[in-house]
Amino acid sequence: MRIWRGLRRIAGGAVLLICALTVPLRAQSVGMPAASPTAAAAAPARAQAAYSLPPEQLAKAVALSRIRITLGIAGAVWGMVFLWLLLATRGWAALERRMQGITDRAWMQRGLFFAAFIVITSLAGLPLDGLAHHFERAYGISVQGWGSWLSDNAKALGLALVLGTPILLLFQSVVKRRPRRYWLDAWAVTLPILAFLLFVEPLFEPIFNHFEPLQKNHAALVNELEKVAVRTGTDIPPSRMYLMKASRKTNGLNAYVSGLGATKRIVVWDTTAGRIPDAEVLFIFGHESGHYVLDHIAKGFAGSAVGLFFLYWICAGSAASLLRRFGQGWGATDLQTPDSGPAEGPPGLDSCTGFVVLVFTISIAMFLTEPVSNAISRHFEHEADVYGQEAIHGIVADPQKTAVAAFNALGAAWLEDPHPNALVVFWLYDHPSIQQRAEFAAHYDPWADGGHGQFFSYQGSGDDRSGRELEALDDAGGARGQSSVATTFQMPPAQKR
Repeated sequence: MRIWRGLRRIAGGAVLLICALTVPLRAQSVGMPAASPTAAAAAPARAQAAYSLPPEQLAKAVALSRIRITLGIAGAVWGMVFLWLLLATRGWAALERRMQGITDRAWMQRGLFFAAFIVITSLAGLPLDGLAHHFERAYGISVQGWGSWLSDNAKALGLALVLGTPILLLFQSVVKRRPRRYWLDAWAVTLPILAFLLFVEPLFEPIFNHFEPLQKNHAALVNELEKVAVRTGTDIPPSRMYLMKASRKTNGLNAYVSGLGATKRIVVWDTTAGRIPDAEVLFIFGHESGHYVLDHIAKGFAGSAVGLFFLYWICAGSAASLLRRFGQGWGATDLQTPDSGPAEGPPGLDSCTGFVVLVFTISIAMFLTEPVSNAISRHFEHEADVYGQEAIHGIVADPQKTAVAAFNALGAAWLEDPHPNALVVFWLYDHPSIQQRAEFAAHYDPWADGGHGQFFSYQGSGDDRSGRELEALDDAGGARGQSSVATTFQMPPAQKR
């Protein structure tokens, strides 16, 4: 799911909130699906794997996978090391003093500091992002020119400044107001802000890519999607189905559902519509629908609420310990702002440099807990795969072959390694691997011998279904109601983590 990768990739706290918006938008331009093994029962050994690549493509996929993993790990580690380097060298403290010399207004000092913080940390990660883009171009995944790529990064930085600076100021004010229990207040305001970002994300997507009504050039596909929408109960009429001109930037395949309530919509990339059979697009849409029909978003928010509660609590204590031990050396305790009150919390916590120490501890915690969030994501993705395959039963001729073909097209388009390393899978992958997903799809046939699916109650093969149900699907347009979320059938490039 698109939004959850954004939530996991950020350094936590206010940084998490900024990247939750900007990273998903940037990730549409390049990359391959991140994946990992599913918790589903392993398929029996077969003479031929459900997902395979020709020898030449396989060699490229293995090589590119190693590059992506290396850059992904390097990016995560470098992000933490960079924060520490500027603490150890008093770089953040010097920046804060510089901002104090510009104005006497405390809120403006902090606003300038956080704006500079966003710019500096974004520029620090740009070389690795650029190297990743180079390899995506070299292997034929991305077709985006460097000018367009830099433009997208500039737009993402602009959004981060406009939205991220006020959010960072909000969190800093929480820290200053209640230095002993600030983590509890920060936790209380985090989830509403994330919900807001989920709601507004579709409004910012046109900044990065061109969209047009899907019905304009793919009316037949829209009619078929409506059948799946009726069956799944999703409230996405044709007016909220869009085609994204992804071919200007990538050769990869993708389709996703994004938004909440009034902003909910389905987006199909133009590299997907017309490039793979409509039946496979229906399976992808069924998968996306499964994420919110199965309450993955509510469950994810509940899990995030619990996880962030303990994460903020632990990181607040860790940041306090670091400030007591290293705060003077890092320059955090030497800084005073015009609105500084009596010291109630750890020394230096009310400074912007002290806030960076907090962000530093959260970035470490997020990295160490990534396997947990990825395991939860893999479970949700597997459920969505099952739901998607059941949703198209009776609408397409063979749901098993359709799902397997979709996974093969997806893996080939993004050059995914059929056999990723188990440790890398455990730590980094937030989707089941294409191989495991295809193997499961090839063997999943609950309708054999008159059975029924896990999420749909109809029995038997598609040919045995009543004509009344198929007629109702053909009429597509009945009442549908659910709220939506930002999800994606493919995941962002590993190096973008």
